[in-house]
Parts: sequence; structure tokens; C-alpha cells
Amino acid sequence: MAHTLSSVGSAQPSSTLRLESDAIMQTRIELAACFQLAAQYGFEEGICNHFSAVVPGHEDLFFVNPYGYAFSEITASRLLICDFDGHVVAGEGKPEATAFYIHARLHRLKPRVKAAFHTHMPNATALCLLEGPPLLWLGQTALKFYGRTAIDENYNGLALDDSEGDRIAETIGDADIVFFKNHGVMVAGGSIAEAWDDLYYLERAAEVQLKAMSSNRPLKPVPHDVAQRTYEQMRAGDKESARAHLDSAMRELRRRGIAFDQ
Repeated sequence: MAHTLSSVGSAQPSSTLRLESDAIMQTRIELAACFQLAAQYGFEEGICNHFSAVVPGHEDLFFVNPYGYAFSEITASRLLICDFDGHVVAGEGKPEATAFYIHARLHRLKPRVKAAFHTHMPNATALCLLEGPPLLWLGQTALKFYGRTAIDENYNGLALDDSEGDRIAETIGDADIVFFKNHGVMVAGGSIAEAWDDLYYLERAAEVQLKAMSSNRPLKPVPHDVAQRTYEQMRAGDKESARAHLDSAMRELRRRGIAFDQ
């Protein structure tokens, strides 16, 4: 299902770039942790799907996973650094084709997006296969995303060129979550911690919605005014909560002996 990217150039000399700093290493470690966590929770799909993050101090470069590795194989040192023009400037290997065209165009056109996680995780993706709104405002977890979602109604095959990457970035607009109908989901975060937090809770919200729908009983939506107020309450502490969530998850990975930071 995955495609290699023939137009990505071989690793370019990086002697003029400072790609080693505490901030860059921390970004590597946090992003690698998210791959491992996604694997633990069953969010991955074979060697497909991809996460990216902007390289600190280099707004025109981004980390992404190399083609051919499952999420559980990704460590800090295995991550690639790519530029927006199709060059791997650090790391061994190449990104999967759709990973490059989606993430390069998104980071270039939406500078607010510091981390972008694309998955076909089962419950959220199942909602993308239904007619009508994917996520319904039924439960408290779902309200974390109230007013933050976009829907791409026009599945257009694989993203194998800049134009499709541009179309996806335009569809996202100012949203943090996009449901690609007939495809999967994307989380666009202001930090890696925020992207992970949203990815985790999005799948949980989708899971409980599908369970409720499977009961074949009438669904009970939350009224707009309550939904809006609850969303505002949640968002007031979201950045701090997301940071604590990722820190806790990284401690658990280390406790279990998963060496993601190497």
C-alpha cells in the first residue's frame, strides 16, 4: 500500500546546518515516543502512516519516519530530517511518498502546525467511512474537539504530488483535526505533546461513539451551549494537560524498557 518517493534526493551535506542541539534532540525523543505509543495502542497500520514535526530552529525542515519501518521500530536516531523540496538532509533512507507530499506541504503552508500525525487508526477511520458528520457531540471526550474539526469529503486517491498536498492543507484550514472521508485522520498540533494528546483522545471518542451507535438506541447529543462551554473549559488547560500526558506516557515506555530515545 505504501509507495517510495523516487523524487526525494539522497542525503544532502548538512555541514552548514546546525542539526544538533538540546531542543532538536528532545524533539527527536518525543516524536519517537509517539510512534512507540501509537504502536502500543494499535494506531499504526503496517509500515504505512506517518508523523512529522518541525525541527526546532529550522522552520523549513521537518522530522518524519523513514519508509519501510513499523511504528514500533522507530527510535530517535532513525527519524529523517527533510526539507520542503524533497531532500533528506539527515538520516538514512527516504520517507514514504504520501508522507512527504502531505507533511511537506502542510508544514510549509501552515506554519502554526508544528506536529502532524496521520493515521488510519481503526475507530476514527471507521467514522470516516460513514455518510454525514464523523464525530458527534455525544460525550465529554468528544467535546475536546468541538469546533476544531474539518472534513475532507473528496477522497482523491493517494497524495503523490504537491497539488494533493496543497489541497489537503487547504482543507485543514484553521482546524486541528481533519477527517478524510474514505481514508483516515490527521491531527495538526502546536506541539508534539498536543498532537499526541489529541490523537489519543480522538480515538477514544471515536471508540465510545461507535459502541453507542452499535446499540441501535437513540443517541443523546449535548446541547450547543453546554458543548461550547465544556470545550472552553477543556481548552483552558489543554497545553498543560497534554504536556503531562506525554511525560507520563514516556515514563511508562521507559519503565517497560522500550528504548525509543536511542
